[in-house]
Amino acid sequence: MKLIPIYHWQGNRVFASSKKISNYPWFKGMLLLLCVVIAMLLANLPWTHQLYHDLLHTQLTIHVQSPGDTVNVMFPRDMTVEKFINDILMVIFFFTVGLEIKREIAYGELSSRKKAMLPVIAAFGGVVMPALIFTLVNHGQPGASGWGIPTATDIAFAICILTALGDRVPTSLKVFLTALAIVDDLIAILVVALFYGGTINLWLVIAAIVMTFIGVMMRKLNIKSMFPYIVVAIIIWILFYYGGIHATMSGVVMAFVIPSKPLFDREETMRRLHEAEEGFHYYDGLVDDIGFPSGPQRHYLRAMRKAVNGSMNMSYILERALNPWVNYLIMPLFALANAGVYLGGGAGLGAVAAGIMLGLIIGKPLGITLFSWIAIKLGIGEKPEGASWLMFLAVACLGGIGFTMSIFVDTLSFSDQVPAVTEALRSEGKIAVLLGSVCAAIIGTIFISIVGKIKKK
Repeated sequence: MKLIPIYHWQGNRVFASSKKISNYPWFKGMLLLLCVVIAMLLANLPWTHQLYHDLLHTQLTIHVQSPGDTVNVMFPRDMTVEKFINDILMVIFFFTVGLEIKREIAYGELSSRKKAMLPVIAAFGGVVMPALIFTLVNHGQPGASGWGIPTATDIAFAICILTALGDRVPTSLKVFLTALAIVDDLIAILVVALFYGGTINLWLVIAAIVMTFIGVMMRKLNIKSMFPYIVVAIIIWILFYYGGIHATMSGVVMAFVIPSKPLFDREETMRRLHEAEEGFHYYDGLVDDIGFPSGPQRHYLRAMRKAVNGSMNMSYILERALNPWVNYLIMPLFALANAGVYLGGGAGLGAVAAGIMLGLIIGKPLGITLFSWIAIKLGIGEKPEGASWLMFLAVACLGGIGFTMSIFVDTLSFSDQVPAVTEALRSEGKIAVLLGSVCAAIIGTIFISIVGKIKKK
């Protein structure tokens, strides 16, 4: 893959680096869009529609049955290809989201009260207003339980557009929207956990809490080996899956359990690197006849690598290792499995679609801007540097790009209806999320371009 320089921001700094083209923010967004188009084609083309449906509903459970039916075990229960993606692979997605939130709280844009207050309040407004609009439109309707669908912001697409717009958007607003989207993810996680689970099995939930406590104690005891945490994570997932709390929440729980302290502190890392470097140079030139590096030098190179690895905490290692898999495998698979809406089955646009689209296009920017304005006027938050209120509102429009999280909440919604109605409402919801997100992206992009031109004049 070709290496080309890209510009990106971290905190309040903008810098250039040479990375693979696949690390471009727009590359991830375009890949997801491509998967959405493919999913829609597979779901609607006459020669692929049934195959697509059958593949998603293929059973993946392990069935153990004795001749006399004395033993009849199915694990995991009712697992299909679609549920495997949504209940297992998406656990990894939520795990990386949890790691990112934890990192931002510890070191990033949410690490201090002053930094965190405005994006936290803005994110809260960006959740309340769409939910309120959806509820007003769907009050007393069968789709009223889908109020959580338009409350989420897809950070990948929002940053993709901001990157494409370049210097027309102040860096402070890019940082603000990134922090807002992270808080938005946290709120979405809480919404799913509290309102979109199944029937709660209290004993299994208590067992999951006990296992989480064991994971925390392992961290307190400074256990750095990854294997015990993997075992605890699998057990917590099983308990969540059968306990009525959506299985993906187990990923978030484990993200906050994983140690954030490295194996070696700064002094120990420097000592090990210094010793390894001295040993390496001691053998330099003494054994030229056997090539470079020599056997002893390989030993010291391994010691350097161990010192470097030991200076990085488990959270950082896992986040770096999992991000490519999440961005280029799990999220595309999620889009392929969930964005394929069959348009020939009578999926129309009713109250649910109206509530979602109004929530994303109007509710999101209105809630973000209004709550931010109140926070700044009260002195609770600080207005992003160099940003006018018009540009602030324009960037807030991009908060209406729901996509990933909105579709995920849609797949969990309307379970209080009969199956046929549930399927119809979910299909309507997915169409509305896609249309609303596209409209929000177009409106935000045009609005930012217009405000940018006005500012130059």
